[in-house]
Amino acid sequence: MRKKHNARPFLTLTGAFAGVLALLVYGDFQGDLRQARERIARGSQIAATACGPIEYAVAGDGPPVLVVHGAGGGFDQGMDFGQALASRGFRVIAMSRFGYLSTPLPPDASPAAQADAHACLLDALQIQRVAVVGASAGAPSSMQFALRHPDRTRALVLLVPAAYVPRPDNTPALTPPPGIELLFETALRSDFLFWAATRMARDTLVRAILATPPAVVTGTSRDEQQRLVDVLEHTLPVSARRLGLINDARVIATLPRYELERIAAPALIISMQDDLYGTFEPARYTAAHLPHARFIGYARGGHLWVGHQQDVTNAIVSFLNSKG
Repeated sequence: MRKKHNARPFLTLTGAFAGVLALLVYGDFQGDLRQARERIARGSQIAATACGPIEYAVAGDGPPVLVVHGAGGGFDQGMDFGQALASRGFRVIAMSRFGYLSTPLPPDASPAAQADAHACLLDALQIQRVAVVGASAGAPSSMQFALRHPDRTRALVLLVPAAYVPRPDNTPALTPPPGIELLFETALRSDFLFWAATRMARDTLVRAILATPPAVVTGTSRDEQQRLVDVLEHTLPVSARRLGLINDARVIATLPRYELERIAAPALIISMQDDLYGTFEPARYTAAHLPHARFIGYARGGHLWVGHQQDVTNAIVSFLNSKG
């Protein structure tokens, strides 16, 4: 007769191992989240403006450039990009837009109200005129700034912009990548779930959140791959950015056509054909209707212009220097 084996010790050992592993994983998460909170806490200031408190950071010396971050950002995302401009002779001002980090979400969080808040921040910093660099979901308020405060806009740069383009079926101008709705209901609701996804489902985040084909990332340099990792890492804590993300999603879904012909500032607009948010055609349309615009398009690079970081930086620096 075959002797029966008691499975209880094995199951107990397995459960204990799983529990220890879960504690280790959660400990790693807590450490990373603490570092993220310390990073944003020491990197910015709060300006008391006529439009309410606005979080911001400044780097560099030279002609002022207002960097307006995209969805999922904050002053830190703006500064991650702006450091390259600061090192090339510009004074970079990067703020947290409405609902991001320490800038509250007001009842009116429209692009027009955000543009006026940009002007309020400049007033608080005693800056009269700036060049504006608006990336992704930062483009609507950047264009509104140029429309509402033309005398304060020295130049306008729109990078992979969330912008209007006419469509015969009246569908939204931008098309979110597949899976982003699910992420809004899961990973973007929880710091832990987002952190876990950056470890176990990074390609999914690169495609759905960063709107960049993973194959583009695989074929580029280590520096560019690390840049995307940094963008994901610097989205923590996502809980402190959620109100801004929700507001941006609402704004982008209902983008109207702005009076582009009234934007007098010289403009540079850049996008990628394989941007999974579909900014290429809106960018071309915007450039075609601005009186003084130049358009630069690349075939590959996704929403994070992967493989073109140096090219994009050089183009922006050359453009801003040419405008005095």
